[in-house]
Amino acid sequence: MNPTPKTQTTEPETTEATADTKVAETEATAPEAGSAEERDAAPAATEDVKDAGEPADQDDALEDDETHDDDTVTEHRPAGIGAAAAAVVSVCLGIVALTGTWTSRIIGERATLVGQIKTGQSATPEQQISALYGDAWHATAAVNGVVALVALLVGVIVLTLPQRAGRAAWVRPVAVAGAVLGLLGLLVSFGMYFDLLVALPSAAA
Repeated sequence: MNPTPKTQTTEPETTEATADTKVAETEATAPEAGSAEERDAAPAATEDVKDAGEPADQDDALEDDETHDDDTVTEHRPAGIGAAAAAVVSVCLGIVALTGTWTSRIIGERATLVGQIKTGQSATPEQQISALYGDAWHATAAVNGVVALVALLVGVIVLTLPQRAGRAAWVRPVAVAGAVLGLLGLLVSFGMYFDLLVALPSAAA
């Protein structure tokens, strides 16, 4: 009995089994490598898409912010300009009410002329003084009082308006000054109209 043929028969079978095992391992490893490369490529593509989309989103956000700012400025600008102009007008009217206006002077001169026309030679000195001077003074005080009242009302309206972002800080102090001047002018005109500050002169007996 010779054992040699049995040994030569088993060696090729072992070699073929080892080769089949290596081929199977290679085929099993190949898809995993491919899937790993695909997984590595997918995040890179996603980052590229994000990077490409971020500048457009940032530009849109900046444009929206600029549009919102323009709308806010446009919304507050008319209110701020109107309040500032009204405050300045109130101060000017208050000063005019205290110093007198061209309109009040013309109305006073007209009252004097009417008094001269209506007053006859038979009128008493008190009647002549009242017709020639008293009526003119009262007409002047009435016109100045109306101007002072307008200045007071404009100043108070500006002060009662709600505070807004577009309004300057000096608007309220100027409005207060206009209201105070209007009140002073109104008091002076009231006293002059009713002869409380300066009474009409009286003729000697």
